[in-house]
Amino acid sequence: MLLAREQITIRERAGASVLSGTTIIADSLSGSRGRFARRWHAPPGGLWGALVVVNTLLPRSFRLLPMAAGVACCEAVHGYCPAAAIRWINDVLIGGRKVGGFLCESFVGERSGEEYCLIGFGINVNNESFPDELRDDAISLSLATGSAVDLGEFGYRFLAALRFNIGLVHFYEEQVLGEHVDEGAEHPLLLRWRELSDSIGRRVIYGFDVLSRPQYRAVVAGVDGEGGLCLTLPDGSRIVEHSGEIRYLT
Repeated sequence: MLLAREQITIRERAGASVLSGTTIIADSLSGSRGRFARRWHAPPGGLWGALVVVNTLLPRSFRLLPMAAGVACCEAVHGYCPAAAIRWINDVLIGGRKVGGFLCESFVGERSGEEYCLIGFGINVNNESFPDELRDDAISLSLATGSAVDLGEFGYRFLAALRFNIGLVHFYEEQVLGEHVDEGAEHPLLLRWRELSDSIGRRVIYGFDVLSRPQYRAVVAGVDGEGGLCLTLPDGSRIVEHSGEIRYLT
């Protein structure tokens, strides 16, 4: 993602622009991080990279891009392991252990003022060795299936699914603006997310940074029309969270 920012800046200073859909792939990463600067273990064997998307969406649609990444990953993983599921908002798990995660950040070009969405992705494909602190929480696709996976083929499947699901967000927005569908109709990406997620109905602990500062316990009631997490609190009241993260209690 650092390289993506650098390329945007370099090209803008040269009077050019970065094409939406530009993808950077790495064999491995050093100094990589996830949310809240958490260390991300990224040795050879995994799929590590970043996608640059120029933001031409309305805010309501733009907020769905992190979900599109999780859906795409889960769909690609399902081609090898149908047991995969999504934990809100876009962690992909197999047997409760994380196989793929995403970091979505906005970046504004210093000269153009253009807003970009940078989608960083890390998917454990054939890497089978994890640091002690991750061993119980992480898994790779090869460990889950018992055999090595063609990394190139998996990468193509994931990127094709990512392109489709981001395209779906754009297409549906056009349909709404053109009044071809009811604005209140269920978004097809949200329908797909619900099909792939195991979060609804689960008892969870929520926090903006849940590992360092857990805030409260609740039951996941669903997601709203913008992908927000609908939670039922112990007293029966409900709250919607549009950022943060959860961990399952049961």
